[in-house]
Amino acid sequence: MNGFAQQAAAMDEIDMPKTVMSGFKPERVPVYTELANQFAVFDRWFASVPASTQPNRFYVHSATSHGAMSNVRKDLIHGFPQKTIFDSLDENGLTFGIYYQNIPATLFFKSLRKLKHIVKFHSYALKFKLHAKLGRLPNYAVIEQRYFDVDLYPANDDHPSHDVARGQKFVKEVYEILRASPQWKEMALLITYDEHGGFYDHVPTPVTGVPNPDGIIGPDPYYFRFDRLGVRVPTILVSPWVEKGTVIHEPVGPTSTSQFEHSSVPATVKKLFNLKSNFLTKRDAWAGTFDHYLKLRDHPRDDCPETLPKVTAPLRPWGPKEHAKLSEFQVELIQLASQLNGDHVLNSYPNIGKYMTVGEANKYAEDAVKRFLEAGRVALMAGANESAIVTMRPSLTSRTTAVDSGPFVETI
Repeated sequence: MNGFAQQAAAMDEIDMPKTVMSGFKPERVPVYTELANQFAVFDRWFASVPASTQPNRFYVHSATSHGAMSNVRKDLIHGFPQKTIFDSLDENGLTFGIYYQNIPATLFFKSLRKLKHIVKFHSYALKFKLHAKLGRLPNYAVIEQRYFDVDLYPANDDHPSHDVARGQKFVKEVYEILRASPQWKEMALLITYDEHGGFYDHVPTPVTGVPNPDGIIGPDPYYFRFDRLGVRVPTILVSPWVEKGTVIHEPVGPTSTSQFEHSSVPATVKKLFNLKSNFLTKRDAWAGTFDHYLKLRDHPRDDCPETLPKVTAPLRPWGPKEHAKLSEFQVELIQLASQLNGDHVLNSYPNIGKYMTVGEANKYAEDAVKRFLEAGRVALMAGANESAIVTMRPSLTSRTTAVDSGPFVETI
């Protein structure tokens, strides 16, 4: 676990080594502090792969990145083909929903672009609170953050250099909506991070006894074997079925080398809902599950706080920078957006996202998602084949420049 300060120093930014070797005091992140004290925190939950955001997110939903270690433009355009936990839920007659803000990154999976799944995507701002209030949350819900930092709607995803205070406010809002829902007593909320962003941690990464998910080896020049985990990441389990102040250490099985990692999400969902489908890969068959911590009580707690502490001061000295260049992660999202409606085949889009500002990218992504979902809903109303993949021909005139009983909710 050496090299954090040295790598940060190579970035040639003032105080960067100090930043990556530091952390927030509890009072600076009051929402997470309260949730950790009131519910359960994992002290050995690891990223699934020592790589960037997208590969780790793929493990959350499919227990593999299908060989991806970073941005693979071909796969981003055509969609990743592996089976997901959403497919398993659908096979077993259970419901799922994705509540997005700018753009749902879950659309990187090809199967989620099927026409029949169009109705599973919901605007967080318009539908999440309503569904929770009416007791209509699906069995399994994924909540996605705002990924683009603009003045009107600042990012709340905790990516650098976004304001972590915004992320705290978002988690507070999600918790309080769920706490007020009639489904609260049948609910579990998992909050985790895809990877650590380069911050120091003293806990070594597990590098032995980790199975390759599907036999795929990474591309040249690394030929990574996907047989080790990434760094430790913060993870909190919230539920009225969880004992107050719980600290979850290493899992008990299913093997002697099993660990909590992102594949623990589909593995636990399979156990909680007693899914008859097979495991997605060898990785979720191996990963530790946390369903045990939701079964220790005979009845749900009645002392869970209805509200969480207020987040008052920002944690960065500046606001959104709409004219900033895009991060690698944001470029990947724009490439996804360009595929949804066929913009990627136009000669004017070979490097889409490369020259966009954050403000331009936000407008483009939101418009692309709107066009994609609207086209799908029109096709459904017209009686199109429900298993078809939603596609649209690019338009030069219309494109813009710029537990079976209750829901399991996850935010990443």
